[in-house]
Amino acid sequence: MASAAEQLASNLNFSTFAKAEDLKKRLWFTLAALLVYRLGTHIPLPGLNPEAYAQAFRGQAGGILGLFNMFSGGAVERMAIFALGIMPYISASIIVQLMTSVVPALENLKKEGEQGRKIINQYTRYGTVILGALQAYGIAAGLESGQGLVVEPGLFFRVSTVLTLLGGTMFLMWLGEQITSRGIGNGISLIIFAGIAAGLPSALAGTLELGRTGALSTPLILLVILVAIGVIGVIVFVERAQRRLLIQYPKRQVGNRMFQGDTSHLPLKLNTSGVIPAIFASSLLLLPATIAGFASTTAMPAWATSIVAALGHGQPLYMVLYAALIAFFAFFYTAIVFNPKDTADNLKKHGGFIPGIRPGERTAEYIDYVLTRITVIGAIYLVFVCILPEILVSQTGIPLSLGGTSLLIVVSVTLDTVAQIQGHLIAQQYEGLIKKSKLRGGKRGR
Repeated sequence: MASAAEQLASNLNFSTFAKAEDLKKRLWFTLAALLVYRLGTHIPLPGLNPEAYAQAFRGQAGGILGLFNMFSGGAVERMAIFALGIMPYISASIIVQLMTSVVPALENLKKEGEQGRKIINQYTRYGTVILGALQAYGIAAGLESGQGLVVEPGLFFRVSTVLTLLGGTMFLMWLGEQITSRGIGNGISLIIFAGIAAGLPSALAGTLELGRTGALSTPLILLVILVAIGVIGVIVFVERAQRRLLIQYPKRQVGNRMFQGDTSHLPLKLNTSGVIPAIFASSLLLLPATIAGFASTTAMPAWATSIVAALGHGQPLYMVLYAALIAFFAFFYTAIVFNPKDTADNLKKHGGFIPGIRPGERTAEYIDYVLTRITVIGAIYLVFVCILPEILVSQTGIPLSLGGTSLLIVVSVTLDTVAQIQGHLIAQQYEGLIKKSKLRGGKRGR
């Protein structure tokens, strides 16, 4: 089976692309939106001392602050208006999706289709405002507690910082929704992708600089590059992997015509949840650092300080919790996006069945059984891809942009976006064929 990139290459020619006006508009809109995002990561927060903040950031760039910086596309390093990034929205999405499985009213909304989804999305936006305001206040309090970081500490600085950072997050949330509806790909994922991809060249340059100064040996740098290439290969292979269930349709009679039975497949992706578990897990593990920043102006208890230190990036407890959260969200998100019962009911409604399995409830149980087994493999794959490079990064001091989570996001979003571009090109070709057939039909009618 050809990959999306191979299919795109076979379908892509200048004449087809030149005729795809809608696709070109969507691509230009996506590029313009991402350019606006990148410009926003260079607009600094008002009231800061840039030199003092840059010096303070360099001292903590390898820890949790570096992880914040990676997801925000370098905005934390410059403490820009987009420093919070899109993480409050992702955290709110996690909470709302968890509540839909617990609160009956939200579960009923989810079943109402498009209208219910709009209401749930509105709740997610409200949650984003609350979480964004709390995180922004935590950042403002943390900045004020630093020596000489703020030019004029006080209430005005805190209020202006909260409003600026919260406004930046809400703007990114709106921008992501616009990219999804008017551009190519998933807007939120593309914003995270753009931030990580922008940091890859400097991360590679930083790694080579460590080798030049002797901080890293040449064999170790080669090992890191080989591990990165191997991880990319594993990601591409697994993201394309499918478990296909054979579906048969019996003979049927429509009027006086008899239609032969047909055979099809129900494709189940090995990693149904995609890149979401890694993003969700990273987002949740960033919350303790935010709480620590919020409480930095007061004396934290010794046990709280120990927990925050143990949850620092690269620490054993951080790695264990990260792996556990990835595995949990792999199963949780798969259960949200794929419902075996609905799939079995649709098959039964259209006369399809899995050979040897009774239609209806038995089919739903069988699909759920197969989906659970392949999700176990998908969860192990996600943990392996995210944790192995992270261990290498924490032990060697290589920039975080070369870690497993960042590579997973970059490769997965690239594959999804290429698949969408290919879908638009194929739709353009079908539209051309339909127009030609209509023209020929019109000429014959004359």
